[in-house]
Amino acid sequence: MTNFFSKTFLLLALAAVSACNLSQKSTQEKNNTNTASLTASYEITPSAVKEKLDYLASNELQGRATGSEGIEKAAAYIEDNFKKWRVEPYFETYRDSFVVKELTGYNIVGYLEGEDEDLKNEFIILGAHYDHIGYGKKVDGDSIANGANDNAAGTVAVMELAKYFGETKTNGRSILFILFSAEEMGLVGAREIASRLKEEELDLYAMVNFEMIGVPMKDRDYLGYLTGFEDSNMAEKFNEYSGEEVLGFLPEAKQFNLFRRSDNYPFYEEFKVPAQTISTFDFTNYEFYHHVGDEAEKMDVDHMANLIEAVIPGITKMTNTPTREIKMN
Repeated sequence: MTNFFSKTFLLLALAAVSACNLSQKSTQEKNNTNTASLTASYEITPSAVKEKLDYLASNELQGRATGSEGIEKAAAYIEDNFKKWRVEPYFETYRDSFVVKELTGYNIVGYLEGEDEDLKNEFIILGAHYDHIGYGKKVDGDSIANGANDNAAGTVAVMELAKYFGETKTNGRSILFILFSAEEMGLVGAREIASRLKEEELDLYAMVNFEMIGVPMKDRDYLGYLTGFEDSNMAEKFNEYSGEEVLGFLPEAKQFNLFRRSDNYPFYEEFKVPAQTISTFDFTNYEFYHHVGDEAEKMDVDHMANLIEAVIPGITKMTNTPTREIKMN
């Protein structure tokens, strides 16, 4: 009799555990389906990309040099859009200020809390620098270095991703959307805020930076390349999450040590976690680096919209995996 009741209890317990697992699996599959559905139905439009790009790279902003009236206008524009998309300030305001060469610079920091109670204290940073060099060598009467590809394009990517996640709320982990100033002065803004967040013990999982994505690469079977490709499994996992070859390896990126030359690097230095840059500038497809000819009209907004939309599934999955699957090699 005792054995009978013991076996019956065991069977009932196993059935309950199985039902619970099936329920959890069903919930997870439902969440995955909902996320995939949202991603599939959400479109990053070339017109939305163009609108932001045209303003950020306009003569009105005078090349967005750190400490200038032009970059102040860019900062206000980003803040206004963050407010509209329900992306909150991470600090008391959106601005993380610092002083460089007697100039005041501002990183713009937006915050979107994660939707998963178990994951929301972990963070992913999506970043790009929004400053440029201001004025350059005059060509045909034009001396404003508008910085469309460098890096209004990357700024637009972060803004579009802020809008997407602000509206869909599909991020399990929390996200910081950071637009850096004074990159052109030596990654100053990124170094300042990486140090500050480290001191505040931010639990950083990974950082993805966007730099010069305004024109497509030629003869590649992937949309963008990842600096520090061989230093982590980010590209491998990202492509797995996306179901396509979104990110690849560019030999020149390693040759010219691009991993250390953009705003991702201070976060790697401080946190020793995967912190890498997505770019499409491959040294053959754009000749207007730090040139007054770096204009919005030269950007391929269809390519930009396609790339930004293509990274959404990978970033979404990054924010929702139960464990930290992206690691340094």
